[in-house]
Amino acid sequence: MSRTPMPPQLPNGSFPASAAGTLGLSQKQLRRDGILTLSRGMRLPLNSTGTVAEHLRGYTDLDSECCLSHGSAARIHGISLSKALEEDWRIHLARPGGRWKPRRRNVVGHQLTFKPGEVIELDGVRLTSPARTWLDLAQLMNIDDTVAAGDSIVVEHGENHPRPREALATIDDLKAMVAAHPGMRGVRKARLALDLVRVGADSPQETQMRLILLHAGLREPVLNHVIFNAWGAPAVWPDAAYVKERVALQYDGRHHGEAEQYQRDIRRQSLTERLGWREVRVHHEDLLGPRPEVVEKVRRALRAGRELAADARSIGF
Repeated sequence: MSRTPMPPQLPNGSFPASAAGTLGLSQKQLRRDGILTLSRGMRLPLNSTGTVAEHLRGYTDLDSECCLSHGSAARIHGISLSKALEEDWRIHLARPGGRWKPRRRNVVGHQLTFKPGEVIELDGVRLTSPARTWLDLAQLMNIDDTVAAGDSIVVEHGENHPRPREALATIDDLKAMVAAHPGMRGVRKARLALDLVRVGADSPQETQMRLILLHAGLREPVLNHVIFNAWGAPAVWPDAAYVKERVALQYDGRHHGEAEQYQRDIRRQSLTERLGWREVRVHHEDLLGPRPEVVEKVRRALRAGRELAADARSIGF
């Protein structure tokens, strides 16, 4: 016997079971194999292709007092997470004030105190603001991962960049958040991390590269530096740069092994060198181990850059 077809207006994400009537779903349809029970009173169509926000929206629709926080808010904002939190897909729900923590399957409940502006609405979902999310994450991550999270919030590029982007929040916003919660768990770690947050890192690996160099005693490279061509037009955007030695650092992620991307990287390196700079290409493996190879790569390039500059001065340039 054929089944009654599902209504076409099923949401592309999670929804409260209590909304079945509004969606045109009978109780029988609600129990079909094609609809997954995520938790008590929460459903998700199995063929859903929604965004992270759409998949999590039902949790805040179900309880008007709750908001998404910690790792769940970070995924919606696009904030960098530690490896452990990346692998933990439990839902983080927070209820404000002295009320009880949210309790349901696959949910980590929190009781949090919020100041005005720390809970916002984005894509129909209530969640903690980027700055508040960062402060909450500081409780759960080490300092380097907290720096990477901060970098992912404040990163921005101007219109002359190949990938312009606006910051989710500024460094001053993060400072204000820390100042507003002096006694909160994790605030001391956040304060230490804040001293290392910089504008310009597009990935946690770029932040990791910079921190490895700092921990090894090398000078901090400059982010968001632009190399201009002879006509004064922007030509190359290094991930990081040692401007005095004219050394450009480029982090090549794993997708850089693809043929088309590899050719783009070769053209970029050739252009960088024609403009009088030395390019250091950093791979994922260069960041691993107790003595990461990136440190020696950069030291060699800086030595060569200083020697070249000294030779130029000796002949009158």
